[in-house]
Amino acid sequence: MKNKRGMWLYAAILAVCGLLLLPMSAPKFSVQAAEVIATVQGKVMDGTTAKLLYLDTSDGRMEIKIDADTNTGGCKMLLPNKKIYVAISHGSDGYLHAVTISEEAIDTSVSLDMSNVSNVTGTVDKKTTDEILYLDTEQGEMVIKLDKSTDLSGCSLLVIEGKYTVRCVRGSDAVMHALSISDATAELVPAPVRADASRYADSQTTAVNATGETRTVSGTVKESTNEYMLNLGTSEGDFTFKIADNTNTSKGMILTPDNKLMVTYYRGTDNNLYASTITGVKDSSSAAVDTSSPATVTGTVKKKSTENILVLDTSAGEMELKLDKVESLSGCKVLVAGKKVSVTCARGDDAYMHALTITAVNAANSAADR
Repeated sequence: MKNKRGMWLYAAILAVCGLLLLPMSAPKFSVQAAEVIATVQGKVMDGTTAKLLYLDTSDGRMEIKIDADTNTGGCKMLLPNKKIYVAISHGSDGYLHAVTISEEAIDTSVSLDMSNVSNVTGTVDKKTTDEILYLDTEQGEMVIKLDKSTDLSGCSLLVIEGKYTVRCVRGSDAVMHALSISDATAELVPAPVRADASRYADSQTTAVNATGETRTVSGTVKESTNEYMLNLGTSEGDFTFKIADNTNTSKGMILTPDNKLMVTYYRGTDNNLYASTITGVKDSSSAAVDTSSPATVTGTVKKKSTENILVLDTSAGEMELKLDKVESLSGCKVLVAGKKVSVTCARGDDAYMHALTITAVNAANSAADR
């Protein structure tokens, strides 16, 4: 009887130990998108952000996640009521994910296996046409299909004997399809973020384009960004762009973490990369604003600010200001988290306060720091 009791006790201990060990040996799950399952057509709805698309379709409202590697080469602006086409896939997180967003119809006859994306570099062969890219690589010739949704924003021009890097996947037609193409001869090298990054800007900030050429890349703002250097996370890696006096930030002034941006850039004569134009994701607005009695508020920019809404931490609490009516930004080129500003604003008929002018506080000191 004692032996049986001992055996049962021993078995119970082993079972408990096994349960304790299970979480440690269980696999960690990551969000991965599978192959394209469908292409949907609809109109962009209010509330859409750089990370989540609300789409009004014939089957109802859809919520679709936008990832860092979503191909947006065929549609850069997600404005309310805009008609778009979205190739979607199922993610392991249970959400639908956008693989491609385009203003033109996407070929739905071929599904793409997004679980196995390849990057290949090679030279364009003279056999290349508008539909088929022949790429001479170190491993031999590759035949890659060019679709309407192929993102060409990463290359200035696609020419015979030019060297390019192609992100591609295999389709259900057994052919490789190009997701995006970028110049290989102008590969970006991430610049190190220095400990004194806030002061890392030359006294001469009007940069000169060394070659006259520009490229465009899309990505999300990194935490290490400051008002003189934009650190951008892209599908090609993390890159650093200097912000100069001649950088056009009129359409992309909010550089808070995770905001999605499109940056046109060039290499300066000092061999650094400079942002030529910064464009953010911004909604349209038809609100009427009463500018007869403007108010002035002062506060610091909060991390959750976007290109649509400036969130300020003021002495009276948190304040949200719409940015659709901004007439000027002075004392700085961009706004980053923690930046202290003074804002003149007025109330609109949508019950929001709208920013009219934005001025950096202690702008003189900021300029001296540079």
